[in-house]
This record gives sequence, C-alpha cells and structure tokens, in this order.
Amino acid sequence: MDCDLPRSVMVYAAGFGTRMKALTREMPKPMIPVAGRPLIDHTLDLARAVDPERIVVNTHYKAAMLQDHLAPQGVLISDEQPTILDTGGGLRHALPLLGDGPVYTSNSDAIWAGPNPFQMLRAAWDPVRMDGLMLCLPLARAVGRQGGGDFSADDTGRISWSGDLVWGGVQIIKTNGLHAIDEAAFSTRLLWNPMIEAGRLVALEYPGHWCDVGHPEGITLAEQMLAGAHV
Repeated sequence: MDCDLPRSVMVYAAGFGTRMKALTREMPKPMIPVAGRPLIDHTLDLARAVDPERIVVNTHYKAAMLQDHLAPQGVLISDEQPTILDTGGGLRHALPLLGDGPVYTSNSDAIWAGPNPFQMLRAAWDPVRMDGLMLCLPLARAVGRQGGGDFSADDTGRISWSGDLVWGGVQIIKTNGLHAIDEAAFSTRLLWNPMIEAGRLVALEYPGHWCDVGHPEGITLAEQMLAGAHV
C-alpha cells in the first residue's frame, strides 16, 4: 500500500443517539437495525473494501453491547470512559491504535447508495495538495437531511463554511494538528478550521444518494433508498 494513503479507519460510535429518542434507550444507535442488519455493519462493510490494516471504533454509551457485537469482527476498540470526548477528542484518543499518517474517519449513522465512499476518497486523495478530503453531496441527494447544508466549495474543491453541500460523514484527514489543541473533548471543527484557512480542506462530490439515519424517520427512508426508491 502506498505510504501516502491512509492505512487505518476510525468509525465514530460513542454518541448518545439522542435524536433517535426511545430507540436508543436500550441500545446504542450503531446497533439499531437497518435493512435487517445493525447500522454500524453497513459502514464496516464499506470500510473493508479499502483493505485497511486496522479499523478502530470508539465507544462510550452502552459500550459493552457494542463491544460484544464487534469482538468477532476484528476491529479495535477505543473506549472513552468516563467522559465522552466528541469527534476530535475521540480521534486523538484513538491515535495510538490508528497509527501515524492520514486516516479515514466515518460516522456510523448514514447509509450510502452508489459508489463505495471510501474507495472514492482513496482514488482522489492528494496529500501534497490536501490536509483533508471530505465526501459531500448537494442537498437534493441528501435523503432525510434535517436542516441545510454544511459547506460550499470553489472550482478546485476548496471548502468554505456554510452553503448547500452536505458532508456525508466520511473523510480522509491528516491528524498531526490534533496535538496542538488544548481541550480534552472537542469537535473536529477545531482540526478543520486551519485547513480551511490554508485552502487545504477539499470537498469531493458523491454522485449517488446518502441517507441520514440519525433520527427515527431515517430508518424507513434508508431502507427505501437501498431498495432503489431514492425518496
């Protein structure tokens, strides 16, 4: 594998899933079934297509249930106890497991219909020009999205805050900037901001459909999308 390509995948699974309401009283959100399988297994299938050396999943809320499910799958666990660390803090906490160099990171509450998002990012990754590469799509193809977009991008893909592009939750990111952040628990926004200012955070447009399964209505929408009805 090219030394400039990511060798590790970080999957975020520590959150409380509060938007899922009653569905997460008894189980963590990544264990909620979609099309007959736990939500996180859909993400893990996609991640394995790039043959990573290791996959790391962070846990916190109802961690034991998720860890029991993942134990036979060969993933590594970065358990965040007693305090949840948010996306940036969680990524930094997992670095001893992830290793050096850029990494893939992925949320675990989305379903994709189209090309494999990890393979798309790997094919477009240019570490000379980029510190981060984010898979985005227009609002019109973001199924179940509640609210507006996250970013805009210029003709070269360089990202700015606010706009009609929705981030799908999957990216390749260089992690060296994490060590300069003082907070213990923090969002990856603090890692992105200097990359945006330097013009080194880039958007890659996803040509298929994506569904947000962070809320109960997203489950049905995702199952319809997987069945071919791009609602």
